[in-house]
Amino acid sequence: PSKDPLRCGCGQLVDQHRPVPVDNKDNAQEVQPGEKWSALKHTQTMATDAYGVVEFQGGGQINKAMYLRVAFDSKPDSLLQMMVKEWQLELPTLLISVHGGLQNFELPPKLKQVFGKGLIKASVTTGAWIFTGGVSTGVIRHVGDALKEHSSKSRGKVCAIGIAPWGIIENKEDLIGKDVTRPYQTMSNPLSKLSVLNGSHSHFILADNGTTGKYGAEVRLRRQLEKHISLQKINTRLGHGVPVVCLILEGGPNVISIVLESLKEEPPVPVVVCDGSGRASDILSFAHKYCEEDGYVFFERQSEDQLLVTIQKTFNYSRSQAQQIFLMVTECMKKKSLITVFRMGSEGQQDIEMSILTALLKGTNACATDQLSLALAWNRVDIARNQIFVYGLHWPVSSRLHIIYAHTRTMQTVAGKWKAKGKKGKGKERPEPPKETDPRKLELLNWVNALEQSMMDALVLDRVDFVKLLIENGVNIHHFLTIPRLEELYNTKLGPANTLHFVVRDVKKGNLPPDYQITLIDIGLVLEFLMGGAYRCNYTRKGFRSLYNNLYGLKRPKALKLLGMEDDEPRSKGKGKKSKKKEEEVDIDVDDPEVCRFQYPFHELMVWAVLMKRQKMALFLWQRGEEAMAKALVACKLYKAMAHESSQSELVDDIYQDLENNSKEFGQLAYELLDQSYKHDEQVAMKLLTYRLKNWSNSTCLKLAVAAKHRDFIAHTCSQMLLTDMWMGCLRMGKSGSLKVILGIIFPPSILLMDFRLGEETTSSDEGKGKEDDNKSSKDVDTTSRKGDEEENPTANKNRVPIGKKIYEFYNAPFTKFWFNTISYLVYLMLYNYIILVKMERWPSLQEWIVISYIITLGLEKVRMILMSEPGKLKQKINVWLEDYWNITDLAAISTFILGLLMRLQAEPYLGYGRVIYCVDIIFWYIRVLDIFGVNKYLGPYVMMIGKMMIDMLYFVVIMLVVLMSFGVARQAILHPDEEPTWRLARNIFYMPYWMIYGEVFADSIDLYAMEINPPCGDNMYDEDGKKLPPCIPGAWLTPAIMACYLLVANILLVNLLIAVFNNTFFEVKSISNQIWKFQRYQLIMTFHDRPILPPPLIVFPHIYLVLKRLCCRCRRKKAEGEHDDRERGLQLVLSPEELKSLYEFEEQCVEEYFREKEDEKQSSNNERIRVTSERVENMFMRLEEVNEREHSMKASLQTVDLRLGQLEEFSGRMMNAVEKLAGIDRSQLVKSRSSSICEPATLQRQASFNSADGYSMYRFQLDCEDNRGAGAGDSEERKGPLSPEKTPGNCVFYTHTKILKVCNESKEVNKQRLIQTRTLDLNFGRWDPLSRADVWLLDTFSLLKMFREILINGSRAESYNASCIVHG
Repeated sequence: PSKDPLRCGCGQLVDQHRPVPVDNKDNAQEVQPGEKWSALKHTQTMATDAYGVVEFQGGGQINKAMYLRVAFDSKPDSLLQMMVKEWQLELPTLLISVHGGLQNFELPPKLKQVFGKGLIKASVTTGAWIFTGGVSTGVIRHVGDALKEHSSKSRGKVCAIGIAPWGIIENKEDLIGKDVTRPYQTMSNPLSKLSVLNGSHSHFILADNGTTGKYGAEVRLRRQLEKHISLQKINTRLGHGVPVVCLILEGGPNVISIVLESLKEEPPVPVVVCDGSGRASDILSFAHKYCEEDGYVFFERQSEDQLLVTIQKTFNYSRSQAQQIFLMVTECMKKKSLITVFRMGSEGQQDIEMSILTALLKGTNACATDQLSLALAWNRVDIARNQIFVYGLHWPVSSRLHIIYAHTRTMQTVAGKWKAKGKKGKGKERPEPPKETDPRKLELLNWVNALEQSMMDALVLDRVDFVKLLIENGVNIHHFLTIPRLEELYNTKLGPANTLHFVVRDVKKGNLPPDYQITLIDIGLVLEFLMGGAYRCNYTRKGFRSLYNNLYGLKRPKALKLLGMEDDEPRSKGKGKKSKKKEEEVDIDVDDPEVCRFQYPFHELMVWAVLMKRQKMALFLWQRGEEAMAKALVACKLYKAMAHESSQSELVDDIYQDLENNSKEFGQLAYELLDQSYKHDEQVAMKLLTYRLKNWSNSTCLKLAVAAKHRDFIAHTCSQMLLTDMWMGCLRMGKSGSLKVILGIIFPPSILLMDFRLGEETTSSDEGKGKEDDNKSSKDVDTTSRKGDEEENPTANKNRVPIGKKIYEFYNAPFTKFWFNTISYLVYLMLYNYIILVKMERWPSLQEWIVISYIITLGLEKVRMILMSEPGKLKQKINVWLEDYWNITDLAAISTFILGLLMRLQAEPYLGYGRVIYCVDIIFWYIRVLDIFGVNKYLGPYVMMIGKMMIDMLYFVVIMLVVLMSFGVARQAILHPDEEPTWRLARNIFYMPYWMIYGEVFADSIDLYAMEINPPCGDNMYDEDGKKLPPCIPGAWLTPAIMACYLLVANILLVNLLIAVFNNTFFEVKSISNQIWKFQRYQLIMTFHDRPILPPPLIVFPHIYLVLKRLCCRCRRKKAEGEHDDRERGLQLVLSPEELKSLYEFEEQCVEEYFREKEDEKQSSNNERIRVTSERVENMFMRLEEVNEREHSMKASLQTVDLRLGQLEEFSGRMMNAVEKLAGIDRSQLVKSRSSSICEPATLQRQASFNSADGYSMYRFQLDCEDNRGAGAGDSEERKGPLSPEKTPGNCVFYTHTKILKVCNESKEVNKQRLIQTRTLDLNFGRWDPLSRADVWLLDTFSLLKMFREILINGSRAESYNASCIVHG
């Protein structure tokens, strides 16, 4: 029962209790007289009646939070399930439980700022939950201020959960309601003992045990919930539970008990204490500082005494109570390693967030692998670098890890050999591979596995910094990445969202099951689909597919059938089939672990990152490994293709924009890397563009740039130099090169007068070993020295080169082929004009036969181009050929001409039809002339403008068709109501409205009856001749009004809109016209580079030569294709391994130099300078604040000292009177005894020194008294000399306030003891409160009075007594 008879033990008035129902009396019993109230016995459990959303009305912004009222003994698993499912919270990776004082207290501004920022940063960076008491008092108020400041600066809301007792909440009646939204006032009643909720929290759990106005209902629930959360797994990949840390700020005795309980938990909960916050925190930090490691013995006995005195004075406890708290502190110190003290300003502790995370690593007592997993879950690479990968931990260094990897590969190879031996012996037991027994090697192997598992987790969770850290600390990517791991990466559901599943579905052209596992063969098809053209991925090649079948055939027996990836060649029968199987067994050793690994693992990982839309990871992986330029171009193309697919699939625009931005970023990297390498060495930069990339479908960087439509890359000086050299071939042309070539074609003897650079072929051909004879790329690379050769020996090469070689090189140059084909095409076009403009005879004339032969041989050339293109399958060859719209034009023109030719060879009337088809077909051939203009720098961009404007016009035609139809149908229906259904009706709808767009308004037809030229009409009316007039058409007067609206919209609005669109397209293309022309040059040059020497119709002779050559070399070419799986074409260099190695080293140096320049540019940028300057200004401002705070503290101390000195002077007079009375001497007698001597006025000297570190002020008062005798002849000698101690009339008396300690010179031991007492533990960073330490500074009154009594009775004038008094400031 309560002390108040009107109040129950639960805290409520007895009258406020509801009567207990009869049927529930077993559950809740009434309190009997003399019985102690108990929550378990005297309360009953009911369904909660308060949950929903609370809106805090205080302040300008309304904050919302979820809340729930629960019983104090609720099960924690049910609570956590509700938080995850109903509140939609994700399980935390860290739980920070904040404890401290419940009464309001002030923190130093600097400490409050550091505490708030560190707590929020720890929560945001690690995804932690923060547990507090929920009410807006004490430490919770400071946490709420930090949360409020963060929410005002950032959109993301920290998950702060307040667990508060229901009984101490003010206005709790407003929260009652089921699934409701309640407004809540945060203004508290100053006379009430209740508290309001803190509006900065995101969730509230309100524990109810039936009490009102009492704390404690939430303690057990909070502890159990924290324990249950700590047992949950962080995520599916990391098997660790959620770590919990206890954060202490200020607090009372109960906080010390909470710390002790946390340390005694199993497993123990680490504790972080904020030193300088006051009370319990300072006591714990002092004990932690002066305690031994085992926690039993303090450094000095005085420290224990000081701690006891401090506990007494801090909590106002008795000696026995303080002794109990002291024992609790001692118990806490027994687990000193689990306690981390944050001292602001101390070395190595700049942020409380680091103290929290470091305490968790120390408190888990886990090995380095588990600590790395925790740091990985928090995404805190700084913790891993500074606390885990440090010298002193038993973590193998990178140099030793390479030895471990080598040993691991050796062991796996040996195991594979033992398995192979077991396969050979039939009927015998398979021998087990040898097992490693050396414990040290086993430990090292475990380290390797741990590192690789951490690398896998870092890749899956998209932790770029951790991947970098692990690679720096010795993880071997070549050993790490295997086929199963790469497939696991492609099938992961963690990390950022991606569209890979949709792309795989589109490639496979069918719905995929939800649990479908993507294979590497799927990825190969996706890559071929996205890269387009003739790209062939390694995952879809025959060798990889056979390896994949042997390794994972049992897991996926129908994988290849579903994908349509059966072997290209049909299976042979009989002996051939057996020999093929034997070859596969010999070539592929399934048990060899190196078979599952990749030659270029960084290539595979970068492609994975790109397909999974992990841009930061892709950028990091791009910097590692070889072929950086090729990887950047591949990533650019993949992103661009994915962006195109997303736009076609009508996905969110943000996805398309993100993919486009990523593509531009990689394209910029490729361009800048090319520019960097070109600045270093032009020759090697050209090699980078043209060497064959075996890992990228035997392509080149130049081809990849064209596939990605990277205009800036192709327009670079290095690329254009290559294209120019290839375009000119061996010709050395100056000005008027086109005229010289045309002259050489028309008049062949002039070829001998031209300049050639054939002498350079010998040097440049050495770089291109293994190429075909028609490959001119190697000699095109060596371009920089040709000017010097020309200046030194302008005629030397001409004398040495044979005439036949000159003629061949002249006609084989792409520049010559272009003009030869252009002249031939113009002649053909003139003949075509002739045959359709003159009368066509029954049988073709000579001119027509020439035209027919030209078109047929041109068609054969197109067939040759399709068959000799890069793709392997015929369907794919045709699709690639049709990607060029000029090829579509050629196909339409040739097909139309052949159709007209077939009809022209027939008799009338088909002859006429054939001639009409001829006439229509010439339109295509004239359009084909535009392709020739592409070689010109000025006309080429205009051709592209026309193409873009045609696309714009197609969209415009759709809009115009709607307007035209609306007017045409209405006009036709009104003016011709009696029309019969014929095809002419459709013509009439479009005819007049269409021509009206161009200004032909048909004035005579605007109004049929208003014009004089139109016949009159009327019902029952007759003309002048007496003939009956036809009836008027009803509604005919509407036609002019409708026509006016139509012309307004069509002629003025839509036509001007089309002009504006064309204008925009023009300026858009004009701004990049130079890049467009240079980009178009590549396709033109490659087309004529691969084309035979002679133009149609003479091209039939090169075709015959190629057919005969292919038939003769069929066996040899089959063998070559089996070895290389591709033919060399165009600009392609085949380099030896040594040359490749040197090229890779050069490329890596360029990448390093590029990033070094970027870093220097960033450091010298204005933004970086402003950032550094702002940080320095902020630091200076904080220091000035500290100085200002110290200045105010000094002023306050000096004012206190002045006040104390005034009180001292007043007290000294009273003390003198008291001493005189105690000594029994009258003042008049004392004056008479001193009449022989004159005491000068006492001089009071004050010497002050202020120490800002400990807050002490020392004031020394010295009273110097001299015995001045009166004037007299007999006393002259005594006046001249100094007084002896015996002749001193009196001693100097010192008076102090009750807070002054007299340090006696008579006893050194007493002085020492007093000095220790004056230096009592300062708990507030040197800020002393003089009024709170009155009992420490006791005046030894009896010793003082005894001393004065002896001086006065003995009348000793021996010595002027000096003493020092220490006055606390």
